[in-house]
Amino acid sequence: MLTATNYPDTQNMSGRVAVNATELSPLATKGEEIFKANCASCHGENAGGSDSGPPLVHDIYNPGHHGDGAFLSAAQNGVPQHHWNFGNMPPQPDMTQLHIAAIVKYIRELQVANGVEYKAHNM
Repeated sequence: MLTATNYPDTQNMSGRVAVNATELSPLATKGEEIFKANCASCHGENAGGSDSGPPLVHDIYNPGHHGDGAFLSAAQNGVPQHHWNFGNMPPQPDMTQLHIAAIVKYIRELQVANGVEYKAHNM
């Protein structure tokens, strides 16, 4: 079970978390296939992070802080480094909105199964 809470100091973290697998919906299963082919090399097996990219099954990516649209924007446009020390994420021009929606469904189902819950983001 993921135990990180309240947006820990991500700058000093290794970028890996243990992720418990879960039974997935059909859309999330498709998202898992797309994720493994396009995202796992950086974001790790089961979105648990790697030495090249952050874990997406992490409190910092809960829906209240990074909504589904943030994932869409990151995949389509890239995103500057801001929570982790992995460098900028480049755009993924071969990913369609449908691909990204399936990946987001996969990530959200993994998050729920691993205790990542909605937390309101107050700026």
